[in-house]
Amino acid sequence: MRIAMVSEHASPLAALGGVDAGGQNVYVARLSEELARRGHQVTVYTRRDSTGLPDRVPLPGGAVVEHVPAGPPEAVPKDDLLPYMADFGAHLARVWRRERPDVVHAHFWMSGLAAHLGARPHGIPVVQTFHALGTVKRRHQGWRDTSPPQRIGIERQIGQTSARVLATCSDEVRELDLMGVPAHQVSVVPCGVDAGHFRPGADGAPPPPRRARHRLLACGRLVRRKGYDQAVRALTKIPDTELVIAGGPAAAHLDRDQEARRLRHLAHRAGVADRVRMTGAVDPADMPALIGSADLVLCTPVYEPFGIVPLEAMACAVPVVATDVGGHRDSVADGVTGRLVPPEDPDAVAAAVRELSGRPRLRHRYGAAGRERVLAHYTWQRVADGVEDVHRQVLTGHTIPEEVA
Repeated sequence: MRIAMVSEHASPLAALGGVDAGGQNVYVARLSEELARRGHQVTVYTRRDSTGLPDRVPLPGGAVVEHVPAGPPEAVPKDDLLPYMADFGAHLARVWRRERPDVVHAHFWMSGLAAHLGARPHGIPVVQTFHALGTVKRRHQGWRDTSPPQRIGIERQIGQTSARVLATCSDEVRELDLMGVPAHQVSVVPCGVDAGHFRPGADGAPPPPRRARHRLLACGRLVRRKGYDQAVRALTKIPDTELVIAGGPAAAHLDRDQEARRLRHLAHRAGVADRVRMTGAVDPADMPALIGSADLVLCTPVYEPFGIVPLEAMACAVPVVATDVGGHRDSVADGVTGRLVPPEDPDAVAAAVRELSGRPRLRHRYGAAGRERVLAHYTWQRVADGVEDVHRQVLTGHTIPEEVA
């Protein structure tokens, strides 16, 4: 198949850890690479955000990234990109007039808008993965939600008129149903993890030396909704334990990062600053070793559309304490690979950590079960199996959807 991936802000070439660079970038990169290795012709279309970028860049496995001129060739926050999606879609329509893909797979709602604009003139089916839904973001962030006001309405139209919507977890299926997306248009295919890279005993730079008997690790993008403050508050009730927070800008720039400053201030006020260590950005090659140095990985967001970090921890055979939200409900098997706790409840986090910290055999059993669960359900090969199957189904039964405004 000729597969066009549209990922307007999340380039597979981007350095991870920034405000707008995280799990979606990894998903697009690894899925594209895996599909290309199977012999499909895969092109990823992403917005040109620098004048120095080449027009086309090859990815491992044979996929290609194409930079689309849409808006200024500079970094722009993703919530400010909507005005440029018409130009993005027009560019796709011109490119696909010359070489029509068999299927278009859009990632994120603005990519879906551009993909429909580009695909409609040529009758190309569009498969949509939202990665995050505006209804959920608005519910949890309220006035802090910086998404364009048109987002929820556009998402609803895209969901209802795409040939298929790929949900990454069962929680998203319920949200899509509330948006009026018919059940027959939704398939569930989770995100994945590189179980060869994230594995027990993986090499990498030596993790920082311990300051306490037990180590907790929280990692990912350094943004408020990830709930690192819940982990800091929980630490006040967990003795002999340190918390390592990995992510965000380089360590030398943490003092200029608003969320880093907030967390440091909180740790000082809570009296645990000597047990909280912020590493800043960590080289992806070193993440498995850092994860492996922890007794437990904490994933405490207020909400989480899917959540890659629990998979990375389980692949490294490290148990997870995660909030009972979003994709965590599918990936973390409570009482088998870790524990699920209520969101915004640092006491519950602390109780789960204290129990597991004192039971090394139970931690070992959870870790082994987590690794087995990843290998059975969450490798990129399994993800590509599901996506490939949906692409083929769409090609077999495709009808042109109604117009998306």
